[in-house]
Amino acid sequence: MSKLAVFDFDSTLMDGETIDFFAEVLGFKEQVVAITERAMAGELDFYASLIERVALLKGLPQSKVDEICTNLPMMPGASEVVAGLKERGYTVICFSGGFRSATKPACEALGIDADFSNFLHADEEGILTGHVGGEMMYSNAKGDMIVRLQKLLNVGREDTLVVGDGANDLSMFAHADTRVAFCAKPVLREAASHCVDVKDLREILKIVS
Repeated sequence: MSKLAVFDFDSTLMDGETIDFFAEVLGFKEQVVAITERAMAGELDFYASLIERVALLKGLPQSKVDEICTNLPMMPGASEVVAGLKERGYTVICFSGGFRSATKPACEALGIDADFSNFLHADEEGILTGHVGGEMMYSNAKGDMIVRLQKLLNVGREDTLVVGDGANDLSMFAHADTRVAFCAKPVLREAASHCVDVKDLREILKIVS
């Protein structure tokens, strides 16, 4: 029987917010953190907040982005939960409202089957333009994508596990019976079937069969 597990990336598989690491280099970290916090709490439109935050990254070299992304701190238990779910027959996927520069190397290292995220645009000199595009730009993007994957893999909501921490994970929570709010904002906890309040992804293996 096919089963599907979908994880958010920032503050779920990875311990932190990727864009905060970028903004710190440019001296905008506090400004970006404040916008991110409000977006994840559901106080701001996700698309508008993403555009606003990425605009602040204009001028950052892609080489610096890649350097940061190869050294992001994974959440405790990340590799163990992926391995444990695969042993239980799950296809494991990552959705991120963040960036492929971060999700691609991390998901390859963790053995995750596929990642869906956004792309930071750079000019011909390899300097970020402050623009972004991709598969996860909108608040409903994760919900749309999980429905497509369920149809593709022939998996029902009863065999779907989702794990996230913020408001932009709500749309995928609507399509799964096992919904884990991981060290999450109140808006997501209210929609969850389970809450994990310690930074250890191995706790999820106690929830699934």
